[in-house]
Amino acid sequence: MRPKVVAAAKFLGVILAATLGAALGAFPPAQAQDTPEAPAAPPEPATCTKVEFESAVDHAAESLRDLNNKNRPEFQAKLRQLKEKRGWNDNQFLKEAAPFVKDNEITVYDTKTNELLASISSMGQEGASAAEPNCSMLAELRGLMQVLIDTQASKWSYMFKKLDTELTK
Repeated sequence: MRPKVVAAAKFLGVILAATLGAALGAFPPAQAQDTPEAPAAPPEPATCTKVEFESAVDHAAESLRDLNNKNRPEFQAKLRQLKEKRGWNDNQFLKEAAPFVKDNEITVYDTKTNELLASISSMGQEGASAAEPNCSMLAELRGLMQVLIDTQASKWSYMFKKLDTELTK
């Protein structure tokens, strides 16, 4: 097993786990909501190397980090607006804001994310430790990572829609 692939796959999980905790945590200055498109993956080469498996996982981790860094501040600002609008104290806020970061649909997104992370981790380790790199596996790995990024973008979109609906009431 390649330590760099294992570390990068674990990092993907840490980024995602931190997202929800940070949504209810300290509120940094708000930034404009921006649901970015994930950076395009490099074109599939005719041959591939073990390093490309490692960099593919790094690319996904970077894309997820960027997605979270762009959405989290605005989401936190909207939660803060709702807290002020409803006059919630800090304890009420933690209780009342929970459904905006955890409900049945968000659980579906999280389940899909966990399944994708497990597949990405396994495939990344297998590809990086293979005697001969498998370029079709690399393409599949990149595809799974794009699905992961799209799943997280959809989750953010859903959470924003839910929160925006509540703010208009």
